Amino acid sequence: MTLAPDISEQLARARADLRMGVPVVLLGAPSVLVMAAETLAPARLNDLLALGGVPVLAVTARRAQVLKAHVYDGDLTRILVPQDATPAWVQGVADPADDLRSPMKGPFRCTRDGDAAAHRAALDLTKAAHLLPACLVLDLADGPAFATTHGLTAVPLAMAIPALSIRSPLHPVVNARLPMEASEAGRLHIYRPEDGGEEHYAIEVGRPDRSKPVLARLHSACFTGDVMGSLKCDCGPQLRAALAQMGAKGHGVLLYLNQEGRGIGLANKMRAYSLQDQGFDTVEANHRLGFEDDERDFRLGADILKSMGFSAVDLLTNNPRKVEMMQASGIDVATRVPLHVGENRHNAGYLATKAAKSGHLL
Repeated sequence: MTLAPDISEQLARARADLRMGVPVVLLGAPSVLVMAAETLAPARLNDLLALGGVPVLAVTARRAQVLKAHVYDGDLTRILVPQDATPAWVQGVADPADDLRSPMKGPFRCTRDGDAAAHRAALDLTKAAHLLPACLVLDLADGPAFATTHGLTAVPLAMAIPALSIRSPLHPVVNARLPMEASEAGRLHIYRPEDGGEEHYAIEVGRPDRSKPVLARLHSACFTGDVMGSLKCDCGPQLRAALAQMGAKGHGVLLYLNQEGRGIGLANKMRAYSLQDQGFDTVEANHRLGFEDDERDFRLGADILKSMGFSAVDLLTNNPRKVEMMQASGIDVATRVPLHVGENRHNAGYLATKAAKSGHLL
């Protein structure tokens, strides 16, 4: 029946459950029970350990390298969980907040037995939920029956793996006139993904000619910079400078993509900030948390531009990766327009790291 949730809707339920600390079941051979490390409650950990079998704590290879744990599965590691494990132990392994205070967390026993596909999907789910990328995974003898008995969301692994690897289609919801300081001729377009993820926005200035390259910027949401005026980054000044250039030119499109903290979410960005206060740079902090340098998907911007009828842009950016991804996604970048604003004594190191490690042209 069409009343039943499709795979993207099942994954949306699973993401929400993990954020609330509710386990989910991935159905396969074998099926597995998954709990997010960040939202793990003592009672649920006790219940997990009482089920028998040996659960593993799956972490990304980035986090495993920090922990000095063996990486047998390429992009992830499966750490055997001791029977006397506590939530503090699990979260201490997953969260680098106390790494410098307690650097000797191991030695860890890691397994290489069996397929790690379910563990990989579980980590992808926790990332999509903007949680720390670490989760407890336990093999189940009868996944469907277990999920039904305990009222848990159950997702077929064979369907989840391809669904997690593709971006959800975006659909326009509404647009309306929005006079702004930068330009009174503003219009805000709202786009919503099918998978229940964050909405994204397009701010159209004037009436750009669809037959010519439009002055455009792909701007990732930054609550601290855009709203609070943070001096730790250059995001706020870049946002305002881009809109000002579009206003002066009389037309443009600013794509405001809800990919906070380079795609890891605001809570994890604040964790990265705390690690930076310990002396790590932006990239090192992301790696210690278990993330890649940059988890964003700029193809979302290309999808929105195409939906609005644009095929070419003059792109306001210092990031060559945005240019490459636009070109690869079918949007011609006629010119790259530098955007050098917002440097101050608080973000000089941050900008230097962007140039040295992320290839930004500063």
